[in-house]
Formats: sequence, structure tokens, C-alpha cells
Amino acid sequence: MKNKILIKSFFIALLLVFNGCDNYLDVNFDPSFPQTAESSSVLAPVLSQMVRGETFDTRYVGQYIQNWAWITANNVWDLHGYIAGSDSGGEKWRSHYWSIGKNIDLMIEQSSARGQWDYVGVAKAIRAWSWQSTTDVHGELILKQAWEPNRYVFDFDTQDLVYAEVKRLCDDALVDLARTDGTVSEKSLGTGDLVYKGNRAKWIKFVYSVLARNAHHISNKSSYSPDKVIEYVDKSLSSNADNFNVPHTGSNSADANFYGPTRNNLRSNRATEFFVNLLNGTVFGGVTDPRLPLMYTASPDNIYRGIVPVKGDPTNVTNNVMRTPLLWGVSPAVTVAAQIPGKYIFTDKADHPLVTYFELQFMKAEAAFIKGDKNLAYDAFKKGIIAHMEFTKVATADINTYMNSAAVPKTAAELTLSQIMLQKYIALWVTVH
Repeated sequence: MKNKILIKSFFIALLLVFNGCDNYLDVNFDPSFPQTAESSSVLAPVLSQMVRGETFDTRYVGQYIQNWAWITANNVWDLHGYIAGSDSGGEKWRSHYWSIGKNIDLMIEQSSARGQWDYVGVAKAIRAWSWQSTTDVHGELILKQAWEPNRYVFDFDTQDLVYAEVKRLCDDALVDLARTDGTVSEKSLGTGDLVYKGNRAKWIKFVYSVLARNAHHISNKSSYSPDKVIEYVDKSLSSNADNFNVPHTGSNSADANFYGPTRNNLRSNRATEFFVNLLNGTVFGGVTDPRLPLMYTASPDNIYRGIVPVKGDPTNVTNNVMRTPLLWGVSPAVTVAAQIPGKYIFTDKADHPLVTYFELQFMKAEAAFIKGDKNLAYDAFKKGIIAHMEFTKVATADINTYMNSAAVPKTAAELTLSQIMLQKYIALWVTVH
């Protein structure tokens, strides 16, 4: 009898709740309780998610392209495999479809209604970048059915459709970012814009950098246009001051750079022999690159060592042999808590550059070389090297010495595509995959 009373009372309570829900839920329409966040509040987390998707997966993509390798032999990622049943390597996908995902639609809808065309343009620019960078990693994507409600099975679309969508979004973004009507405001945009502080001119340059990637990444297709790549690059970033750098506070593991010592995410990775040889004089005419000590750290015996993927680090098995250093620049024997702040991009407070001036100059050099304009290619090639050296904080005198050394061809006629690509690899090591 007691159970029956309790059950009866439970259903009466449910009826009361549902009968009164109309009045109770009216609170959802109270302007004091907004149901959606302001675009400025959405933008900042979206910017952080752009970096999250890149950095989490670069741990593994970086092994595929030999930025670094695992300290033990036969690591599955060094072998170009993957971990079955694991989401390792899936963060970029998650960021594009979920953590950036519908937040972009929210920004576009809300900002359009308020005449905030600068926010609309920024949202479209980010989605264009996200489509481009995600397809460049994963290939075919879910495009037409993306974010379609009540769907549990999706069709994949070919990359040519994704590339076309990137171009469409960029064109739309340029129109919106050029508008001055409505409630467009640098101060308002700057509230959520951690990168460019509301500067629409720099966002327009960012859009052109996405268009440059979009046009250049089809260099093996018959539709490739070197002139279009060069045009987009010239309209994009003008110097390192325009780099798309997402900042980190670096006060704790929650706001620190993914690659810094506090988060300790790369403790089992070591730079590869391939990368070290590009800087230690093995590849470029016996000339030691001044970026080497700024980007990497020597072993305790003052020799710069890298490891061969799949083989692991044989020096890591005993304290009697010199070890390769951690990527942030100290011996593996030193505890994380006792480590120095780090160097290059391996510091807790380092900005993470998602698009850089030097990347675009190397793209221009490639495009001009393919076109047959070696003078233009040579000029962009040198600008790319110098810009990355400045980014790495190489002293001006050392930059000049290197540029006049045997590591750099003396004339445009001597320039090869291989030299362009190897210098591009050095510049994009870690920062862009």
C-alpha cells in the first residue's frame, strides 16, 4: 500500500509540473536571462579551439612528417599507423565539427541580426580556414550534410567540393569585412578578438592567406594557377606583424601553450635526425644554421642529436650515454618542475601561429618557380628565410652572414625547388603541419 501511495503521489507531482510548465518556462524569454552568448563571448573560445585541433593532432602528424619521433622503437605513429579504438589523431575532426562547429552559425545568425558584419566576416573566415585545414589533414569530409539535425549516418564529399566551399566562404567573408554600415566597430570586435584586436584589415589579409593555401594546395592539378596564388599571397600577410598568432597566458596547465613544459605533452618526442641535419650543416653546404640553438638544444656533450623514426633513441636506455634533449630544451633527467622556461615555440607563454608571413612567402616562391619566374621565386625565397629567422629571433648580423653563405644560392638561376621546400620545412617545423 505504501508503494502504491508513493507511486500515485509521484504521478500527481509530474502532472503538476507539466501543467504548470508553460508559466515556469516563460523565464526563458526574459531578456535578463539570454539564451545565447554574445558573439564576442563565442569568438575567444573558438580561437582557442583552432589551436587545440592543430596542436593535439600535430603530435601524431608531426611523426608522420618527421618533425619528431618517439623515444622507443617501432612506435605506431612513426610507422604511419594509428591506435585502433582510440581518438588519438581525431582532435582536428572534433574541433571542426563540434567545438568550432555550430558556434560559427551562432555567430553569423546573431551578428547578422545586429548588423555586426565584422563578426559575420570573421566567423566565415574561421570556418573557411577550418574546412581548408581539416580537409588537408583528413581528405574527404562530410560537407553537404554537416550539422544536419536528426541524422546519424553521413555521406562523405570529395575534396574538390570542400575546396569550392572554402573559396565561397572566403569571398563572402571579404564582402562582410568590407562593410562599414550597421554596428561594425573595431572596439566591439576587439572584445572577443584575441588575435587581431578588432583590426578588420588584418582579418582581410587572413582571408587572402586562406585563399592562397586553397589555390596552392592543388599544385598537382591541371587547374592550378600560379598567378592566382601569387595574387592572393600579395594581398595577404605583409610581415610577421600580421601573423595569425593565438596567445597563451601560461599561468597554469589550463592556459599554457600545448607545447610548453608545464603541459609536458611532448616528453616522449625527440627531434628527428632529418630535422637536425637541415640545421647542423649536413645538408646546406657545411653551414651551421643560426636558428639551430634557438629552436633546439644540444645534448650535454654540446652535440646536437636527432633520432631516426621507428628506431627510437638508443641513447635513452642508459645514463652512461649522452641523451637527446627534450624539445623544450633540457635533459630528460631533469624533472618538469625544475625545467627552464623553454625556447622557440616550446614555452608556456608562446603564441601559436596558425598562419605566418614566412609560410606565404615560401608558397609564393613555389608558385613563381613552377610558373618559370625564377627572379620572383628567388626574392620570395629569401624573404621567407629572413622572416623566419626574425621570428626565431636570430640576430641581424647572423641573418646577414647566413644569407651570404653557401647555404643560400647566390643567384635566381641557382635556385632549385628542393631548396625552397627544405627551407619551408624548417620554417614550418612544429608551427604548421
